[in-house]
Parts: sequence; structure tokens; C-alpha cells
Amino acid sequence: MANITQKDHRFPPRYGPEWGSGGIFGLKYFKSTLFFNLAFEGEAHFLDEEGEIIYKYGLVGPEPVSGGDTYNAVDVVDDFIYFGGWVHAPAKYIKKGERKTISFTNKYSHVHQFDTKEKQVKLVWKETINSETDWTGEVSNIVYNPVDDNLLLSRADGHTNLGVYSLDRRTGVISQLSSDPSVKGTLFLDSVCFDISSIGDFRGIQHVDLQTNNWSKIRINDMKKISIDKGDVIKPFVGAMASAYAQLFTFIKGGVVIGNPLDGTEDSIQFIRLFDFVLSGYSPSRTTAIPVGGGILTSFNAFTHGLVNPMNEEEKKAMEAGNTIIGPSVLVYITPPIARIVGVFGARITSIENCFKKILLGTSTTANLGMFNATPIDAGYREIIAIDEGILSAPSPPTYYSIPGHRVLNQTWGGIPLFGYKDPKFRIKSSKTNRVHIFEYDLGIPIQPPEETTYELHEGINILDLNGFNRIVSFKFDEEDLKSMIYISLI
Repeated sequence: MANITQKDHRFPPRYGPEWGSGGIFGLKYFKSTLFFNLAFEGEAHFLDEEGEIIYKYGLVGPEPVSGGDTYNAVDVVDDFIYFGGWVHAPAKYIKKGERKTISFTNKYSHVHQFDTKEKQVKLVWKETINSETDWTGEVSNIVYNPVDDNLLLSRADGHTNLGVYSLDRRTGVISQLSSDPSVKGTLFLDSVCFDISSIGDFRGIQHVDLQTNNWSKIRINDMKKISIDKGDVIKPFVGAMASAYAQLFTFIKGGVVIGNPLDGTEDSIQFIRLFDFVLSGYSPSRTTAIPVGGGILTSFNAFTHGLVNPMNEEEKKAMEAGNTIIGPSVLVYITPPIARIVGVFGARITSIENCFKKILLGTSTTANLGMFNATPIDAGYREIIAIDEGILSAPSPPTYYSIPGHRVLNQTWGGIPLFGYKDPKFRIKSSKTNRVHIFEYDLGIPIQPPEETTYELHEGINILDLNGFNRIVSFKFDEEDLKSMIYISLI
């Protein structure tokens, strides 16, 4: 096994022009090799017992480079690790007054192959549109198609060439299979499922039958129609996707969409609220969901996207949402009907992998920032940490959320797993009389409707003992209280 503790895998800010911080992406242990992408430096790392190889994307273009991957686009086939994403080669940093940005002229989308036996990197495919301001769709996910022996690529982040693509891993020939943008995809029964995205937001599920190559699509234009608590979701950015229990799990900002979408009907999938803080950036964006012990391990992150120098009113609102830190990032272990918090961490968990009784986490202290917040260096401190697999069965760690009322308005919010906590508390400083509805539910399959309990709130301090609840709880106020403060402590 590649021993991550033999070298210092902590990465302080170094040259890598882009927006804020990238992170450590694509963690994958395969054939005695540990792979990861370090962004924004544009470095692909390969570790084994013999040492470490660092590839700096020289097959794409000349240095200095930046980028690499920011979505965890990696899969394995035979003796090969296939990794994708995007890279500036060479990178061009531009500063004009308060506007600090990047020229996209040399921004390429890419897929590479690493031969674990020969220890060699090969460029399979690259693409650019040579534009100063726009770029071709980044590769955000790779799924190996074992029937046709090709790679299926998700592409949603970009201005052109978006959708689902097939890539011949031997010849590099690429073709579009679906024009609906997709952030993530995964093998599911006899098909491959992908999200349908609009500017990254969840708008449905599309899937292709691997035997017939026929496509089916479920479009979701109103999240309330599939939500078990009938509430809406604000900007449901797609984070990760996984298959377990003959169900498809699509993690989005606000929670998770679960079901078997192969029959092609809206009724086949349901939205379950998890860690939804409405006008907050808290989400499972730019992370992974991996199988561990028959369940699914993923993260919901505190600081995924942010801004530093807003240029207009819209960006000011985005800054208020993204830069408001509601609580810490958490690792969540899902073993239906249970969803349980098993780890509490800082700003971002960008990648997750398990190997030999250790769970490896790629982390970063800083978010992706706005278009005109570019810096010539990666602004985050990134590291790989190894934690014991025993956290999956250990007592749930204490955690705490501090939520301004103007972040949740009168929308349905929350989705806090209480399983494993002995003394959960809900405290609200209310500026007026109000009522709060608490919805309790779990992830039992099939998903059941929530149970609802209502409490009266008076002006001032209200403390609700949540000991009577032991599943997942979400909340909704009768009236928005923009001056209120809500505190949830889990111990």
C-alpha cells in the first residue's frame, strides 16, 4: 500500500492561477497505486511503495499550468487509472484594477490514462475552444462502460460541448450521446445514470440502457413535486452520485434524490432533505460519495463556493450566501434507514477514498471563488488526512449549527440526522410570536412520508428539547423572521 504518512502531503498556497482554491480531487487507490489531483497547481500524483510520480500536464501544453480537476473525474479499468478534468496550459493571469481573472484561451478539457504497471501517463483526449472568456465543457465525471469498453463522460461546467459523451479509450475518438448537461453519473443495474443539470442545478435524471443504448429522461422542473416534505429547494447544485440497495442516490445542495429511475417516471424518485440551509452555500458540491461497508459515505461542506470582491448586487447576494458559515463540514454515513454524522471537519472535504481500514480525506480551507476573484496562487491550505475506519461505528461526534433567520426565511430547511445523539437541542431567539413545524423522517426504503409536530414560539428565547426525535428532522416557520437566530447543538 502507498503509505500517505511517509511523505508530508500538506500543500500550502503555491502558484496556480484560478478562482480561490481548488483542492485534492480524484483520490483513488488501485493496483497498489494511490492517485490524486492537486488543484490548482495542475499536478497529478501517483504513489506506490517505490515512491511518487508527479505529472504536470506537459502532454496538454507548456508550463506554467493550473487546474487539473475540481469534480473528481476518475475511474479504473484493467491496469489503468483514467483521470479527467480541465487544465490551463499555459495559465494566463490577468489583473486590471479590481478585476482579477484568467484568460481561458489555453483552457483544455482532458482525459488521461496512467498505466499502473509501466508507470506511464498517456494523453487520451484534449479539447479547447481558444476563447478569452469562454471554455469547452469540463470533464466532471468518468464512468467505464463495460459492455462497449468505452468511457462515458459528464460535462456541464462550460459554455459549449456539454452533455454526456462517449470516449474511445484507445483511439481518443469522442462523440456526444446526450445534449443535456450532466455533472455526475454512475453504473446502476443494467444502465448508466446521469443527472440533468442547468448551470449545475439538478433538473432530473437521464439514463442509457447498456444493452440497447436507448436513452430515457425524467425532467424535474419543480422540486416540490418530488420532495417528501413538499418544500422547495433553492439552487440544488449537483454534488455526487452513487448506487446502493438497488437505488440511485444523487446528492444535491439541500439533500439527496433517491429512487429507481429506470421506469422513466417522476414518481420513481423522491427528494429527502439533508443539511439544507436555504440561502447558504452549505452543500455536497465538489466532493465524492463512495461505498464503504455496504453503505455510502459522503460529505456536506461548509464553504464550497464564495466571493471576496463582489462587482454588482447579484454578486453581493451570492457572497452573503456562500460566505455565511452555518456549521462545520460533516462526513455522513448512509445505511438505510439510518443517516448518521460520523465526522466533523473544516471548510471543505473535496475527495474521499477508503483503503486498508483507513479513510483518506482530501481537504481545503478555501472555496472556489468568483470570476473576478482570481489569484496567481491557490489560496487554500490543502492536505490529505487518514482517519480510522472505526469512525463508521464510533459514537457520533458533537457538532453545532448557528443559523440566521434571514438565511432560511419561511422555507422548509434542515434535515439534521439525530441518530446517535443523546441530547440534541434547538434554541431560537425569535423577534416575534411564531410557529415552527418539525418534520421527522428516515431513509427507509421505500421512503415514507414525514411525521409533523408543531410548536408555538414566543418573542425572545425558545428552547425545544429534541430528545423526543431520533431520526432526521427538518423545520418550517409559519412566518419568516429575518431578525431571528437559531442554534442547533448535537451532543
